[in-house]
Amino acid sequence: MSEHEHHHHHGHEHAQTEKQQESVWPFALSATFHCLLGCGVGEVAGMIISTALHMDNVSSIILAVIMGFIGGFALGVVPWLKHGLSFVEATKKVLIVEGLSIVVMETAQVLTEIYTPGVMSAHLNEPIFWWGMLLALAAGFVAALPINYWFAKRGVRHVH
Repeated sequence: MSEHEHHHHHGHEHAQTEKQQESVWPFALSATFHCLLGCGVGEVAGMIISTALHMDNVSSIILAVIMGFIGGFALGVVPWLKHGLSFVEATKKVLIVEGLSIVVMETAQVLTEIYTPGVMSAHLNEPIFWWGMLLALAAGFVAALPINYWFAKRGVRHVH
């Protein structure tokens, strides 16, 4: 192979690698939004219910986290079921592929709710409650995105 051919061939491999790396970001973003939808809806619903029922902070967090996990897993399992996997197989896939993302997202959301002044003592009719929920969702997204990018870069894909 001549030096020109080698350089051209090498450049083509480099461009292909860059293109492959670029394609990871859209998937990572999609997977993170998907996780945010399930976990976020569950988390916020848990906080709304616990706040409406005047539950203490620990009980509120427990309910929100449980509902966040249920939402995240439910949204993750359904597409696998549609692809013909059994419930047990689908659950295993979600635990492996999406479990870490869900844990990281839930952790970031809860910590944001706890450490944002006024959120945990706010009522549903107070703007700080809703700003706190939005801030928690944003924190969860930012925290989970690198996890989903890491998985996507290694070829581990979710089904949506």
